[in-house]
Amino acid sequence: APFNFPAMIPLWMFPVACTAGNTFAMKPSEKTPGACMLLAQLAEEAGLPPGVLNIIHGSVPTVNFLCDAPQIKAISFVGGNTAGEYIHARGTANGKRVQANLGAKNHATILPDADREATVRAISGAAFGAAG
Repeated sequence: APFNFPAMIPLWMFPVACTAGNTFAMKPSEKTPGACMLLAQLAEEAGLPPGVLNIIHGSVPTVNFLCDAPQIKAISFVGGNTAGEYIHARGTANGKRVQANLGAKNHATILPDADREATVRAISGAAFGAAG
């Protein structure tokens, strides 16, 4: 889970994975672990069985564990290029399916009939609104 969207990105992923019958190991950014912990608490209160959503904290050794553990079959990563390229290389070398969304900067196409001022404000807010 990236530091700048510590709740939104996990909410794109773990509800779908768990609903499809999978267990889910979520590693939050070391900078913002609280959001994932709160999401896990809310999922538990909503009735998600113990052991379905698992939070794992740490840095590089934790990432290596997730990339290497044979029980983990797929990895989804959202974040910076350096970490994402590393995770992709190590995960795929271990036979995992890896989805890596790297370095996103709120790309957009502004159509000719758009209100340019409002559109630029909206894109700027989306890009930097959660940047601290």
